[in-house]
Amino acid sequence: MTSLPGGSSGDSPDDDQNPFRGTPFEQFFAGGAPDLGALFGQIQNLMQPYDGPLNWDLAVDTARKVVASGSDPSPGGKQSDAVADAVRLADHWLDEVTEFPSAVTSTAAWSRAEWVVATSESWRTLVEPIAESSVASIGQALPQEAGQMAGPILGILGKAIGAMLASQVGSGIGTLASEVLSATDVGLPLSPPGRAALVWTNVTEFAEGLEEDVDDVLLYLALREAAHQRLFAHVPWLSEHLIGAVTDYARGIEVNTASIQQRVEEQMRGIDPTNLDPEAMQELLSGGMFDLPRSPAQEAALQRLEVTLALVEGWVDEVVGQATHERMPAAARLQEAIRRRRASGGPAEQTFSSLVGLELRPRRLRDASTLWGSLRTRQGTEARDGVWMHPDLLPTAADLDDPLGFREGATAPETMSDEDFDAALQDLLDGGPGGTDETDETGGQREE
Repeated sequence: MTSLPGGSSGDSPDDDQNPFRGTPFEQFFAGGAPDLGALFGQIQNLMQPYDGPLNWDLAVDTARKVVASGSDPSPGGKQSDAVADAVRLADHWLDEVTEFPSAVTSTAAWSRAEWVVATSESWRTLVEPIAESSVASIGQALPQEAGQMAGPILGILGKAIGAMLASQVGSGIGTLASEVLSATDVGLPLSPPGRAALVWTNVTEFAEGLEEDVDDVLLYLALREAAHQRLFAHVPWLSEHLIGAVTDYARGIEVNTASIQQRVEEQMRGIDPTNLDPEAMQELLSGGMFDLPRSPAQEAALQRLEVTLALVEGWVDEVVGQATHERMPAAARLQEAIRRRRASGGPAEQTFSSLVGLELRPRRLRDASTLWGSLRTRQGTEARDGVWMHPDLLPTAADLDDPLGFREGATAPETMSDEDFDAALQDLLDGGPGGTDETDETGGQREE
């Protein structure tokens, strides 16, 4: 008598008729169909009605509970004024080093809970494609016959899984709230446009950990926040470009059903499928859900996301470096601390990655900062900032391999009419004289 996964017997005729064999749902139907009415009732206890691929209200509530489990004092008027003053000075310094004008319309000193609430809609836009792909992949893992039989239960399981994913997402965001320093600290525009905000408790803890003066740290972070705000406000396609990379990455997600099946076999022995324990189901679907090899399309989307994040963070790093040059003695130390923090990610960011299945690290920040600085040195700030006119002009991963050589053969831009500028830009995008490295400074072909 052969023992089958989950402890079922090969001699059982019920097993031979089980269309869910080899899937995460085999245990639900091993030895005969359970009382589906009771099963539905138990699963419904895991969720409340919600729209979309995951229960977003639950995600936000979970994030707030995670934050509330630790100390989270609300900043007062003194802290709010300090942030406003720092951002005001930061914008004054940045006016001298970038073509992009100030985009700050309001400032705020946030608590961790306020960061969660203020950024929740942006997180929703980012993680819902991941949740949708994750829920869909559960149903796609079933054989066709099983899928036809399980129509009603799949709908309910999809909602239950969406609720469980919401709990994981909320835990990830809540954990990230303990480390994030500002509204744009992860390299994405999470706050409403023009809202420059710093998370006060995290800023002060960050300063203590570096043994730096908190006023210097506050000003340096205000410079970074104000620089991010300028870039996202004056490069209107950038936010959608980043979100598009996340969405493309999500399209290829497959939940690790083999991992789930293994836990089914280990944990559901002895569990009555008509009396499911919500905690057991949560454990069943947590951890290891996303640890599958990425598809080529996913790798391409992830590389596009990482390169763009590196270019954003590198530009901010370069601009802030210029603004603080000869003005802030602590700037070099703070720059290095931020570079290490963003490139490697802290514990909270690593937790977020494992729970949500997405990394937001600009690993090539240093290369990107070198590239922008080199371009500024050779062609000026107008040329450096002008690269952001269109996504097709952005440096690639190959350009980051040789950051000093980016647009090496191009000349500094000359003053031209709007018509000439539009024509030159179109020529560049079409791969004309300005759009290839195979041209010399006069626009002709380079000699080999």
